[in-house]
Amino acid sequence: MSENKKLLHKPSKKVLAVTGVAAVIVICMFLLPEIFGNKSIDFKQLDKKQIPQSIETEVVPEYRDLERALGCLIDGKVYVLVTRGEKPTAGYEVTIKEIVTEKTDKGTNLQVHTLFKDPKEGEAVAQVSTYPYAVAVTDLTTLPETIELLIKYE
Repeated sequence: MSENKKLLHKPSKKVLAVTGVAAVIVICMFLLPEIFGNKSIDFKQLDKKQIPQSIETEVVPEYRDLERALGCLIDGKVYVLVTRGEKPTAGYEVTIKEIVTEKTDKGTNLQVHTLFKDPKEGEAVAQVSTYPYAVAVTDLTTLPETIELLIKYE
């Protein structure tokens, strides 16, 4: 035999087993959210000018003193409102980072992941009561049974 010939070996059972386990793990990473019902929801946080008038005039005034997330169904679209309650100065902000649905024993729960930003210490801000809130329009067409506000502070 020539020295240049390379012998091809069949993969060992151990290599095949490790490869198979890795493939199962990768497949599970993609299927587990679907199996358990967790699904990231497409949404767009709206500028103040884009918020439907009915949310501005009817919903925000009723809930602005509370720290919570709630949903509104308007013209077949689900809007998510996150309020921070009354704050003593300007400079407080709300950003909706992610919206996820999950299946629970009570039905569908909407998890609203938010980022709350407070004014920096020593920052000059207006000394006036404010009611920070954010509104997002989602690709949902029905309201969930429950809504959960998950907060991260910057």
